[in-house]
Amino acid sequence: MPHTMTDPIATPAGTTPFSCARFIKEIGRGPHGARSLSADDTRELYTAMLDGRVEDLELGAVLLAYRLKGETAEELNAMLTAAHGTFERVRVAAGDHRVVSIPSYNGARKQANLVPLLALLLAREGVPVLVHGVTEDPGRVTSAEIFAALGIEHASSRETIETQLATRRFAFAPIGVLAPKLARLLAIRRRMGVRNSTHTLVKILQPFAPAGLRLVNYTHPPYRESLTQLFAAHAEVAQGGALLARGTEGEAVADTRRQVQVDWLHDGACETLVTAERSSPDAPHVDLPEARDAATTAAWIDAVMRGDTPVPSAIARQVELIAEVSKRAA
Repeated sequence: MPHTMTDPIATPAGTTPFSCARFIKEIGRGPHGARSLSADDTRELYTAMLDGRVEDLELGAVLLAYRLKGETAEELNAMLTAAHGTFERVRVAAGDHRVVSIPSYNGARKQANLVPLLALLLAREGVPVLVHGVTEDPGRVTSAEIFAALGIEHASSRETIETQLATRRFAFAPIGVLAPKLARLLAIRRRMGVRNSTHTLVKILQPFAPAGLRLVNYTHPPYRESLTQLFAAHAEVAQGGALLARGTEGEAVADTRRQVQVDWLHDGACETLVTAERSSPDAPHVDLPEARDAATTAAWIDAVMRGDTPVPSAIARQVELIAEVSKRAA
């Protein structure tokens, strides 16, 4: 059964509230007057948020302040360090391909969500893949819902993730199973109405030990710069490397309508593997599911996996690229 969430802002009993006033004073001055926190302060603040020690009023103020200010590469690194300290990494044996993680936290609103197709095609090519994400998102169709419609069970523990990766080279893990404290902060969106810094962090999360290759996507162009800086300046974050590209409705799957730029972030470098191309009216038509609901998308994906429906060329190219990089990085 899908993982369910408890009250997203319930403070654990017996914890000492963490005062945020001095931090809000720095980051809460608006987009032009706000100042970034030091790495130590950022880590201290985000650790307290993860531990549930920040009371509702201050927590909302911090999240909205970062929503307006944006996070620097140094702040993202400090937050990610704190996040990684809250869960045990998934262990995967070495093989011909480095294990790949695909974050799936946006779902689909306008077109079919093809993240599950990408993951299943990669696994068929011998690339071990972990998809992690939310189980539901009102108004959107999540990868979790499509996997369920395909009859693919969600992993219920870290041990299950490891077993599934070893036996079938594929697993889907709800974020509540992989990293429960991050899931709690993600769920605050339902009460606040907007996303927060944690939505950026889960897209760059390193779930593996040893480190795996991550598919990292962004929606807003400024994040490309900050993410590139993050991987270039912080060796620990960069372990395993990442393929960075603009997302399709916020998901790390190729857009069937156009080719986007793809950068390989590794060893302190940014290597552009694919350059962006404009969409063209002469581009070949791609027969996608007529509806975007989970059942229709799952049936279409099943037809593609059986060979009854062709793989969209953009996704076929993405699979080839990821397989090549994961093999070079192994």
